Amino acid sequence: MTDKHLSTQFDAELSAVSTRVLEMGGLVEQQVALAVESLVSMSEERAAEVLQTERRVNQLELDIDRDLSSIIARRQPTARDLRLLIGISKTIGNLERVGDEAARVARTVQRLIGGSSHGLAFPTAQLNLEAQLATASLRRALDAFARLDVDQALEVIKQDNRIDAEFDGLLRTLITYMMEDPRTISASIDLVFVAKALERVGDHAKNLAEQVVYVVKGADIRHTPLEGLDSAVQ
Repeated sequence: MTDKHLSTQFDAELSAVSTRVLEMGGLVEQQVALAVESLVSMSEERAAEVLQTERRVNQLELDIDRDLSSIIARRQPTARDLRLLIGISKTIGNLERVGDEAARVARTVQRLIGGSSHGLAFPTAQLNLEAQLATASLRRALDAFARLDVDQALEVIKQDNRIDAEFDGLLRTLITYMMEDPRTISASIDLVFVAKALERVGDHAKNLAEQVVYVVKGADIRHTPLEGLDSAVQ
């Protein structure tokens, strides 16, 4: 078997794994959107869809991990190819945790439907904005992964503070609700966890973007201050 044939096979295997990562990313993006929709509309059906999708996401993580182990054992990749495989391994871990956050929101919806809301008027606009920022960040991070686009990955990282700011604003709103009407405390606490789950989706998107930089540049920028990002990837 020629070296060229081996290389072609290896490239095909890498491409297949990357495609499955994007499939997993699409599923978790859908999960987050459905979770927010279930919250806004108080839909038991949408919440159930999120939880059903979680099983598919978990299975994809296991399947991709198995494929990665097989490729590393058989091909013994080096340099950028090895970085890509390591990056994929970390990426699917973050995607699985995004799915966990969506499932957490869905279970909160089920709990609220069960009767703990006490007439709380949800801060729908703020929740929607945080959700939109988080899902947009996730989408851009996945696109950066698909294209191995460092510039786009850096933009995802730099925009993470906006999601954090929205979380802080939601937290202040919910604390105000609890102070003004103690009957809303239980539901407000549930919504605090929803807001935190959305903030964590943004964090995981940022982690995905950091892996793109690692794969392309070989630079580990996980703890690099924002002002030092551009120089760290030169």
